[in-house]
Amino acid sequence: MCGIVGYFGNRRADSILLQGLEKLEYRGYDSAGVSILDNDSLKIVKCKGRIKNLRDKLSKNPLNGTIGIGHTRWATHGEPSDLNAHPHTNEKATISVVHNGIIENYIHLKEWLCSHGYNFSTDTDTEVIPNLIDYYYNGSIIEAVIKATQKMEGSYAIGVISSYEPDKIVAVRKDSPLIIGAGKEEAFIASDVTAVLNYTRDVYYLDDKEFAIITKEGVEILSEEGETIEKELSHVTWNAEAAEKGGYKHFMLKEIHEQPKVIRDTMTSRIVLGEDINLDGITISNDEINNINKIYIVACGTAYHAGIVGKYVIEKLAKIPVEVDVASEFRYREPMINENTLMIVISQSGETADTLAALRLAKKNGARVIAITNVMGSTISREANDVFYTWAGPEIAVASTKAYVTQLIAIDTIALYLAKLKNSLSDAEIEEIKEEMLKLPEKAEKILESKEVIQKFAAENYMHKDMFFLGRGLDYAVAMEGSLKLKEISYIHSEAYPGGELKHGPIALIEDGTVVIVLATQEKVFDKMVSNIKEVVTRGGKILAFAPEGHTEIEKSVHSALYIPETLPILYPVISVIPLQLLSYYMATAKGCDVDKPRNLAKSVTVE
Repeated sequence: MCGIVGYFGNRRADSILLQGLEKLEYRGYDSAGVSILDNDSLKIVKCKGRIKNLRDKLSKNPLNGTIGIGHTRWATHGEPSDLNAHPHTNEKATISVVHNGIIENYIHLKEWLCSHGYNFSTDTDTEVIPNLIDYYYNGSIIEAVIKATQKMEGSYAIGVISSYEPDKIVAVRKDSPLIIGAGKEEAFIASDVTAVLNYTRDVYYLDDKEFAIITKEGVEILSEEGETIEKELSHVTWNAEAAEKGGYKHFMLKEIHEQPKVIRDTMTSRIVLGEDINLDGITISNDEINNINKIYIVACGTAYHAGIVGKYVIEKLAKIPVEVDVASEFRYREPMINENTLMIVISQSGETADTLAALRLAKKNGARVIAITNVMGSTISREANDVFYTWAGPEIAVASTKAYVTQLIAIDTIALYLAKLKNSLSDAEIEEIKEEMLKLPEKAEKILESKEVIQKFAAENYMHKDMFFLGRGLDYAVAMEGSLKLKEISYIHSEAYPGGELKHGPIALIEDGTVVIVLATQEKVFDKMVSNIKEVVTRGGKILAFAPEGHTEIEKSVHSALYIPETLPILYPVISVIPLQLLSYYMATAKGCDVDKPRNLAKSVTVE
């Protein structure tokens, strides 16, 4: 969570920091602040609320320095307030720090510093950092930062400036993302490349316990032992315009409409008729695949729902047992992992803390790990044995949409690759699936053209406090994702249930006017879903149903219906989720909710 940014150069820092923070606001928006070296002294402006509040405050009291750091907060320790907002300083206000992460032993450090005469004024864990640096300062800020981090436990990405040495920025990371942007006679630090793309597309990706010193001589990267690390610059291939709204009212709506393109992009060069599946250099031998006795798919949130789809698809196509786990639970149940285990981790950002911890546990126990992620250079992409990048481009809205569908494409592609190795599908069957996959972008476009049904249903039902989703098989997996989207951005309580479980309790909640969203795309269980629909209607439920084209008989039993273009049963999740995303969007806008920045949520969960 949280976003940090820093600037060193010849331009005014305040405007650059504000622009960077606006790009990072998806990471947290409880409060924001900047600290700037102005005439070799620290000047700090911070406030509760959105970046616009900080911009208003700075417009009345502009800061003139050219070196500074900034922060947008998702609160963990201490309520959102002006006082708890970052940046934080030591008691003498000579060292200023911005921090993303959690210092797990901060209480012990705080008590220890208090015993040495230090005083604290906030409820945050971050305030121990500048005071700890101050304790160790003896003429070298970088040495003091290194010594301070050796005392700290937890996760952190930190930017530091000091009036003691007003000609530099120091930065360090451990388990929280941090990049260094290299420009002409200027440099940047940031939690995400989106914050610096208006100024440079050349970046260094810091690894754990790597320290960056930014001065007028350039960027120097050191190890914890103070040794220089030679690091290659990476060039970001997408530009700042890709992260703009492009005329849409919200990023979420833009990203929903980008799905036909990103589905196509993620298949490009990987799914080609008449050619073998291309996994971008990932190779698994016949011996390796025959030795794999289990696949774990581990992820959080929306990515976890993609993993549930993955279980169905891999087991059906490749005939390998698959377990799907929520990453935050995985390592605490002592999972059985060995060299015959294949783990697939899924993370849009590549920085999800719990997923990263599961990855490390798997590798420690000898498993091979394939990462599905959207961010090149992310921690998960660097630490996994293999990486499958989803070409979704920057996803700014907190609620994931286009990243999810590209994760499904990744799963389908990997499943076909494994099926080929296992000889569990014939070449003709693989080609049939590939052919249908290549048609998905145009089918996604067709759904987007039929959104009026959803808009109308949302306008008539957005005032309800509770809604339910039903589906069977793959439809249930998609229903779970639809329910999550509705909760995330419209704050409507919703639950997803397998259709077969309806009579095992949930039907007791159905009364006159209860809204139920039903997915019925799977031919094998279509008639069973129609029976579920009748059970709900008999008890007064109001149903919006999604069925394949041609199944118009469903209209006799439901309030509204939208038809999904026909495809293979295993591929329906890629396109059937789109109307559910639109439903959550139109419900939220009808209620006047902040679609792109829902309350209490942040885009990337980088702390446990």
